[in-house]
Amino acid sequence: MASIVETAERFFQACETGQGWAECQQYCHPGATFAAQAAALQGVDSLEGYTEWMKGLLTPLPDGRAEVRTFAVDEARQKVLVYGVFHGTHTGEGGPVPPTGKSAAADYVYDIDFDGDRVRHLTKIWNDGATMQQLGWA
Repeated sequence: MASIVETAERFFQACETGQGWAECQQYCHPGATFAAQAAALQGVDSLEGYTEWMKGLLTPLPDGRAEVRTFAVDEARQKVLVYGVFHGTHTGEGGPVPPTGKSAAADYVYDIDFDGDRVRHLTKIWNDGATMQQLGWA
């Protein structure tokens, strides 16, 4: 049985490198949920949907990468918090407009909730509006 630290690290790596649900599901409970108060993610309420959204994001932002700034574990509450900065430049096709060549450095936090050694729920805290402006999408 993997620890929640190991599982969180593996899940985070798979999610942030756009491996989608095919890779991420092994770290999650079936039906794992997702929440975010970000217009860009409106309607995404499953972790499967979110990991596929992240996979799709790397089409317009092919150089997208996550820089982990803090990785914290709360064993008593069975949670892992990851604060990161997502970097990417809109050089690929896709997105709401043709490639802008503009870059974003977006701060975000994952609040990863565990049940046993698998992810049960993930909440993303992210200012999508600021990111869209940086990319020239808003």
